[in-house]
Amino acid sequence: MTKLQMIGGGKMGQALVGGLLGAGWAQAGELTVVEVAPEQQAALATAFPGVEVVDAPLAGVDAVLAVKPYLVTQVCGQLENPTRVISIAAGITIAAMEAALPAGVPVVRVMPNTPALVGEGAAAVAGGSNATPDDVAWAIGILSAVGAAVEVTEPLLDAVTGLSGSGPAYVFLIAEALIDAGVSAGLPRDLATVLARQTLLGASKLLVTSGESPTDLRAQVTTPAGTTAAGLRVLEQRAVRAALIDAVAAAAERSRQLGAG
Repeated sequence: MTKLQMIGGGKMGQALVGGLLGAGWAQAGELTVVEVAPEQQAALATAFPGVEVVDAPLAGVDAVLAVKPYLVTQVCGQLENPTRVISIAAGITIAAMEAALPAGVPVVRVMPNTPALVGEGAAAVAGGSNATPDDVAWAIGILSAVGAAVEVTEPLLDAVTGLSGSGPAYVFLIAEALIDAGVSAGLPRDLATVLARQTLLGASKLLVTSGESPTDLRAQVTTPAGTTAAGLRVLEQRAVRAALIDAVAAAAERSRQLGAG
């Protein structure tokens, strides 16, 4: 019997399906992906052997909505007797989904991010008016299978969107810049790529596992009047810190705009 249907087989839908299978949260036969594009259906069938791929939602089944925000309420209106619904669409409010679903259906709104594809996602979860603590715990269990998940109130989800939802793109942009900088300094591009990737990975692991603050870790790398101090001085002069703060704020505001319709 199907335990969960993933509606939408794009990047995030695939990330969640792959993560749930890899974590043992469900077996292939307990998952269904709903995808309307024939070419994508074929790709999903190849990527996830044993997972059912269909072109229309199933009735009476838990559902994760992994579709574009503008499609969320339309899909909610197509669901027949859903038992519970999770939405991972940015900006679409719980109230909007509850209005489009049959009365009383528990709704949980989630803001995940793409590192769920490698089991290192960061997600925040907010329950709707019909969602019980068990429904929220169920959603957290799904997202925890592909990373870390925390519960927040719905008004905080726009900030979560700006920080961790959009955050991977900021990190990838930094990676691009570091690689280009290495090439400009004389490194072959392949070596610059290896070094930049490993630097980001190592720094992230150190931040997560050391228990120390980013400020303390940065200080440990920075010798007075040394090379790192010279580089950091340029970053502060170019207002990189302020730019990142503004980027999170802009993404959060866009999320609020999407929610306002």
